[in-house]
Amino acid sequence: MTARNRILILLAAVLALAGVAVASVLHASARADRRDEAQAGGPQVTPGKVTLTAPGRLVFRNMAWGPHRDELTTVPSSAPSAPRTASGVKCLRFYAAAGTGVCLQAVHGPVSDTYRALILDARLKERARYDVPGIPSRARVSPTGHFAAWTAFVGGDSYAGTNFSTRAAIVDVRTGELTPTLESFKIIRNGESYTSPDVNFWGVTFAADDRTFYATLATKGKTYLVRGDLRENTVTTIHENVECPSLSPDGTRIAYKKRVPGLPKDAPWRLYVLDLRTMKETPLAETRSVDDQAVWKTPETIVYALPGDYGADLYETPANGTGHPHRITTAAVSPAYID
Repeated sequence: MTARNRILILLAAVLALAGVAVASVLHASARADRRDEAQAGGPQVTPGKVTLTAPGRLVFRNMAWGPHRDELTTVPSSAPSAPRTASGVKCLRFYAAAGTGVCLQAVHGPVSDTYRALILDARLKERARYDVPGIPSRARVSPTGHFAAWTAFVGGDSYAGTNFSTRAAIVDVRTGELTPTLESFKIIRNGESYTSPDVNFWGVTFAADDRTFYATLATKGKTYLVRGDLRENTVTTIHENVECPSLSPDGTRIAYKKRVPGLPKDAPWRLYVLDLRTMKETPLAETRSVDDQAVWKTPETIVYALPGDYGADLYETPANGTGHPHRITTAAVSPAYID
């Protein structure tokens, strides 16, 4: 083959690759444009007033394509499929209680995205903001509204594998005092102090006493439910194989996802409820793998997200293992029930 032919082949390859790149950019641009257009048959969403103190409301991140995608929206909690009222506030993850909200956002930069946590008042106005060191994953507010927590991936991007690292932070929204990582807390396992360089925490959930919280601790290939003490800055392991705990309204049970042997590596979980008094585990009727931190709708019902056509849909199932799960609304994630 002559040098001239080699050059011609190289030029043809470069032009072909350039064509593929241009087509990919155009396809991505067209897809982004479609995301801003409301889709036929999707939820009805209109702008309006959204607050965190209106009783009997459900607030969540709207996932439906259209001008209000990713905004916090609200519907009656008794009619989750009703037309949605959009707030204009965009969040990747969200939670609220007692008139306080936490909104985890992406800040899009010219090279890469950064992330932040906003503390919101009852009218969704910003009270404070904090840098988040990675991709937002979980968010919670204490029942009193005095504390907020969030989890971010700082290495890897999935709980399904083992190659990831997380940071779980807690802030006192009254004083602004931030605990940037629970790794600064003393760990007590089997009655003894425990340290390890591979410790990770995620999925904080709060009790109503402004002192106690629960979270997941991972170390040495295992996960544990830990009970935390905000005054003593300690966490104590109390049960194994618990991820993304969610404390019941009466403080007696934990809904969580549990790894079950024999399930696929990328979908390894089933939903369970743990009785904190007896440590009895109850498998729930949902048989699909749920990668979410469930929310208690009532003391008898939990709500969680599963993949859907627009990213995620919300489902509910009884908390006692009976009945069957059913979808309550489409194109929604990060629900918070306003009492």
